[in-house]
Amino acid sequence: ATSTRIVGGIWWFFTLIIISSYTANLAAFLTVERMITPIENAEDLAGQTEIPYGTLESGSTMTFFRDSMIETYKKMWRFMENRKPSVFVPTYEEGIQRVLEGNYAFLMESTMLDYIVQRDCNLTQIGGLLDSKGYGIATPMGSPWRDKISLAILELQEKGEIQMLYDKWWKNTGETCSRNEKGKESKANSLGVDNIGGVFVVLLCGLAFAVIIAICEFCYNSKKNALTEKRSASAPHQSLCSEMGGELCFALRCRGSRQRPALRRQCSKCLPGATYVPAMLDIPPHPPQPPSRPPPTNGLSAHVCPEESSM
Repeated sequence: ATSTRIVGGIWWFFTLIIISSYTANLAAFLTVERMITPIENAEDLAGQTEIPYGTLESGSTMTFFRDSMIETYKKMWRFMENRKPSVFVPTYEEGIQRVLEGNYAFLMESTMLDYIVQRDCNLTQIGGLLDSKGYGIATPMGSPWRDKISLAILELQEKGEIQMLYDKWWKNTGETCSRNEKGKESKANSLGVDNIGGVFVVLLCGLAFAVIIAICEFCYNSKKNALTEKRSASAPHQSLCSEMGGELCFALRCRGSRQRPALRRQCSKCLPGATYVPAMLDIPPHPPQPPSRPPPTNGLSAHVCPEESSM
């Protein structure tokens, strides 16, 4: 039937889209897994020896690792101090160049690091801050400018002027790389209802359309059978509602007669002694029966008339 073909086609389309979406998402997930860097923080950097790392020679970062009492930072300092050739660089430019050449990690102040990363898309920051320190403006002991400068800095922070200056000179230069502010690592997103919801809408619309087509076919066939019986002189009159009721009962009945109502009514007008057999039923032929002998009579004869049978 047409409705059954529509259901099969819609289900085939739905299955194809689901399998294609799953395959594409799996390929993207496997690609992202290969792109994730093996080093995410200072602990990962300290636990390996394949990638050397260093700082600016005689800088504040070098002093931080040398004087740190944290075991991870002490381990990193011993590695940098004993590494040959030296991992310390005299300038920031040389350290950045060693990073661009590959197989080297450069530890530096976060302010300078943000400035450089925003202008070179081949560089990226791994992990968060190692510690937090602030910059200060030095004044002579007992200088009256100390309190005035401190109050001015606090006022700029409250008004957001410092953040605006940071965005102007660090980010809004027209040469910044488009980066994700929420995180540096890439993640594969799983498929949700928002991604494949349209496929389910198509499936429901296809099923609804198939149901409508099935109802139309049912009504058309019932009306056609009713008109056919109405034109037949020997067939009893059947209304459209009666015909539809009989067809519906036949479709919903799982057991019982396997003949359609229209065929059963037509077969009732067959020749006497004829029996309608559906085409799908294979009835084995009966073996030939030997001729029966007439029963003995006591001088009386009887004449048996054949009885007509009908369905």
